[in-house]
Amino acid sequence: MMQALDTQVNPMSGEEVDGGVAGAGVNQRPTTLQWGGPNGVSTNMGSPGPLGSLTPSPATRSKIEQIKQWSLSTYKCTRQILAEKMGKGIRTVDGELEANIELLRETHQKYLNILRLAKLLTSHFYNTVATQAALGECFSDLAQKSPELQQEFLYNAETQKNLSKNGETLLGALNFFVSSLSTLCNKTIEDTLITIRHYENARLEFDAYRCDLEELSAHGGPAQATKVVEAKASFEAQRDKYERLRGDVQIKMKFLHENKVKVMHKQLLLLHNAVSAYFSGNQSSLEATLKQFNIKVKTPNSSSPSWLEQ
Repeated sequence: MMQALDTQVNPMSGEEVDGGVAGAGVNQRPTTLQWGGPNGVSTNMGSPGPLGSLTPSPATRSKIEQIKQWSLSTYKCTRQILAEKMGKGIRTVDGELEANIELLRETHQKYLNILRLAKLLTSHFYNTVATQAALGECFSDLAQKSPELQQEFLYNAETQKNLSKNGETLLGALNFFVSSLSTLCNKTIEDTLITIRHYENARLEFDAYRCDLEELSAHGGPAQATKVVEAKASFEAQRDKYERLRGDVQIKMKFLHENKVKVMHKQLLLLHNAVSAYFSGNQSSLEATLKQFNIKVKTPNSSSPSWLEQ
C-alpha cells in the first residue's frame, strides 16, 4: 500500500517515477506551453527566452525627437499667446502690412456678400425665365382653342417667348459673373489668406523664441551657456522663416490687388452692359455684350456636343 502511494506516473512521458525524487533526481526538459489557437489548433509558444535590450530604431528616435520639438514649440507659442492677451508680452508689429491684411479681410467679406446676392439674383431670375416660358406655352395653347381671343393670346405668347429668350441670354451673363467672382473669392483671395495665416503663425513663433532667448540671456549663468547658444540658433531660424513669409505675403498681396482690379473691371462692365441691354429691350446689344466677353449661352433644350464634334 505504501509502495503504491510513493509511485507516480509522469504525465509527459507515461513512465513511473519515484515520488521522492520526481522533482529533484530526474532531469526534466523545459516545459513547452501549448495554447488552444483558433479553430482548436494548438499554438506552440516555446520556452521564454532572456529579455533583450530595448533599443529604439533610428526612425523611432527621429519621431520621438520631432514630437519633443513640437511639444516644446507649442508650449512656447501658447505662453506667448497668453502673455500677449494679458498685456505682458512684446509683440512684433508691422503696421503697414497688418493694415493691408485687415483691409484685405474686410474686402473679402464684402465680395463674399456680393457673391451670395448674385447667386440669389441668378436663382430668382432663372425661375422668372422658366415661368415666362411656361406662360408663353399656355398662351399659345389657348390661342388654338379660343378663336375669339386668338390674336390677343398670340401677341402675349410672342411677348413672353421673347422675354424668355432674352432672359436666357442674361442668365448666361449672370452665370459668368458668378463663376468669375467665385473663383476670385474662393481661390485667388483664399490662397493669399492661407499665406497670411502661415505668416501670422511664423510671427508668433518668432516672438516666442525671441522672448525665450532674452530670458536665458538675462538670467542664465555660465552653466546655461549651451542652452543660450541653442536658443539663439532656434531664434535665428524662426527669424529667417518669419522674414521669408513676410516677403511672400507682400508679393502675393501686390499681385492679388492687380488681378482683383483687372477681374472686377471686366465683370462689372459685363454686368452693367448686360442688365442695361436686357431691361431696355435691346436684344442686339445684349447679344453683342456676350459676344464681346466670349460667353456662350446654353439654352435649356440644347445638348452638349458629341465627342466627334469636339
